[in-house]
Amino acid sequence: MRIALCQMTSSTEPKENLAQVADLVRRAAAEGARLAVLPEAAMVRFGVPLGPVAEPLDGPWADGVRTVAQETGITVVAGMFTPAPDGRVANTLLATGPGGEESYDKIHLYDAFGFRESDTVAPGERVVTLDVDGVRVGLATCYDLRFPELFRAHADAGATLSVLPASWGSGPGKRAQWDLLVRARALDATVWLAAVGQAAPEPDADPELPTKAPTGVGHSALIGPDGTVRARLGGAPGLLLGEVDPAEAERVRRAVAVLDNRRL
Repeated sequence: MRIALCQMTSSTEPKENLAQVADLVRRAAAEGARLAVLPEAAMVRFGVPLGPVAEPLDGPWADGVRTVAQETGITVVAGMFTPAPDGRVANTLLATGPGGEESYDKIHLYDAFGFRESDTVAPGERVVTLDVDGVRVGLATCYDLRFPELFRAHADAGATLSVLPASWGSGPGKRAQWDLLVRARALDATVWLAAVGQAAPEPDADPELPTKAPTGVGHSALIGPDGTVRARLGGAPGLLLGEVDPAEAERVRRAVAVLDNRRL
């Protein structure tokens, strides 16, 4: 299955960001992609009040994503914010396309490196997978990357591909951690991993310098189920196409049966 990793820089305006999403999805479809993955916070970047811009899954922003998915005939995964019952918001992935629709609320919240996502965001509780052209795909978001059990849960649910939209925080060593963790999670669960980050907020942004909010460092990557990097972008916005072979995940699982050999 051909997939597209769509690395973008979100602004503070949801309508502008929806136009970016639509353009990237159309470009992905023109290149033959069957799945287009956008970053976390594709709707609006972090660092602004999220409550006023959050919309339900039947709201206009999500409908705009559905429209371009229907227009192109491919499945789209994009990060947005939806209202939560307790007055906070949920950090939500909308996955929509010809095969159906799912949504995932980020389980692990980024209360780390001086940032407290849980002050404004309510955690999700469900492990979510969906089928795209017969390939089972698991959904995860950004800080989830530090929790291998979620990716093993995807594999236990039949997934051979996990997608990870992110808006990775910059700071000392953070980009190196990103590069390490995306490979480790693929290897832990013997899944393909499509990690799609927000591009760096400025062309000359230094990923070693922290920002007030996690606005992205780029370096989206497609990782094979053996932990090898198959393709990677730099810090700037871009579109990365790659091929995912579920049979390769099965071959790796036969050779290195870490899922079967678990004792804990």
